[in-house]
Amino acid sequence: MQIVDEKVAGRPTGDRYKWVALSNTTLGVLIATIDSSIVIIALPSIFRGIGLDPLAPGNIGYLMWMMLGYLLVSAVLVVVLGRLGDMFGRVRMYNMGFSIFALASLALSVDPFTGGHGAMWLIGFRIVQAFGGAMLTANSAAILTDAFPARQRGMALGINQITALAGQFLGLLLGGVLAAVDWRAVFWVSVPIGVIGTVWSYRSLREIGERRPGRIDWIGNATFTAGTSALLIGITYGIQPHGGHSTGWTNPYVLAALIGGVAMLGVFCFAETRVAEPMFRLALFRVRAFAAGNLAALLTSIARGSLQFMLIMWLQGIWLPLHGYEYEDTPLWAGIFMLPLTFGFLFGGPISGYLSDRFGARLFATTGLLLVSAAFLGLLALPVDFPYWAFAAVLLLAGLGHGMFAAPNTSAIMGSVAPEYRGVASGMRATFQNSGTAMSIGLAFSLMITGLAGTLPGTLSAGLRDHGVPAGTAADVAALPPVSTLFSTFLGSNPIAHLLGSTGVLHTLPAADADTLTGKRFFPALVSGPFHHGLLIVFGASAIMTLIAALASVLRGAPQVAARD
Repeated sequence: MQIVDEKVAGRPTGDRYKWVALSNTTLGVLIATIDSSIVIIALPSIFRGIGLDPLAPGNIGYLMWMMLGYLLVSAVLVVVLGRLGDMFGRVRMYNMGFSIFALASLALSVDPFTGGHGAMWLIGFRIVQAFGGAMLTANSAAILTDAFPARQRGMALGINQITALAGQFLGLLLGGVLAAVDWRAVFWVSVPIGVIGTVWSYRSLREIGERRPGRIDWIGNATFTAGTSALLIGITYGIQPHGGHSTGWTNPYVLAALIGGVAMLGVFCFAETRVAEPMFRLALFRVRAFAAGNLAALLTSIARGSLQFMLIMWLQGIWLPLHGYEYEDTPLWAGIFMLPLTFGFLFGGPISGYLSDRFGARLFATTGLLLVSAAFLGLLALPVDFPYWAFAAVLLLAGLGHGMFAAPNTSAIMGSVAPEYRGVASGMRATFQNSGTAMSIGLAFSLMITGLAGTLPGTLSAGLRDHGVPAGTAADVAALPPVSTLFSTFLGSNPIAHLLGSTGVLHTLPAADADTLTGKRFFPALVSGPFHHGLLIVFGASAIMTLIAALASVLRGAPQVAARD
């Protein structure tokens, strides 16, 4: 593929065009991934702004869908939108995505309602915003693969994809900073970026890839959307208690969603082998580099999502309060103390992408995953009240490993398919990555709850009784599902103040005991043991997943390039 250095409708061409495409698509995926996580830390401020307690039992559903809605749409629709990019033009779909994203961000920032109606407004337009973001992420890698020659493709995709991964962690930092100013600022920040990106993309990007006209696979779209949605919803709702169990994996509705989702995906795979123009090119999995790269991406995405959620709870619920930080300030400082992870991403991605163009993807991707596995083992070795320098060093190692893996792996996946399938290949790659992030919520929380369920009730009940809480009240509080405590720490709230606040017991206790119970050190010191037990389970499982991903990366084989550039 050659790019002719001439003027095309006043837009950048030639060697300059590829850098314009890189900068614009990187901005697009950055803002899309920032918004996938920016709301997580800002949820307490957002719900206070619309007059809802996010931890009240009746409002847990709103809280979960504020997190799940964006991730679900991002996971389900990227293949469809990548396929539409192949059919109607990748730049056209990308441009439309930027405009939808900007309009949805504006609507979110002007939520006119309060209470449940306000929450439904936010959930609805978060889904619309995710639709625009999915159009950006589904087509950005294909646009870059078209624009860059093979010798520079790994570098370009490395910058693009590592920026996208870093956006997930930058969103945590921005959410904490902006929520402290005003909850609407969490959404305002996306509006000018969305408008600028929309105007810029319409003026500068152009179609240079091969378009493959065809018909929309309605059967594939319907069965894939239904199956993936049911599966991810079932996994997410599995963290809620049911029938005396700490998790909901025995809930008939959860089981029905999981079984029905798997069955529907089976119907989807069968249908795709019978459709003349399928949305999901199953034949691409016959390419070893494509299949192995996507398997590694899925497992690594689950591990990375688990790492993100566990680090937030570790910092906000344990370490920061133990070191004197107010619970209300922990979301901001958790984002700041996790910056070494982002620095590792930003350093490792472009460098490994550049080197993988010369020496191949397998060495760098596999080495990166081994570094991530070593980082998980390092986290397992740290005490709950760790020295920060050791924690920062492990996070830097994890970030470097993720960066070394993501860029070469993406380049190998995209370079292994023919040009006319790059849009759908980009969507399939993004589906595995986004599905892993969505699945990590349910899996990480379930593993942590399993770790807490055996030791937290007894530890919590004894600690409350030692400070004057009546035995019956202490037993009732300790018997509450561990998910309530996890959500409280995840949102930067004092769990004891929340758990005892509705009982009225705090007002009957001596002032010294009440102050101790609601202070900064009581809860984190009390539950550090049970919490560490949960961390061992989550990080141990994540280390195993990354080792399996490393094995898949090794087995990807020698470089395979189906495209003729």
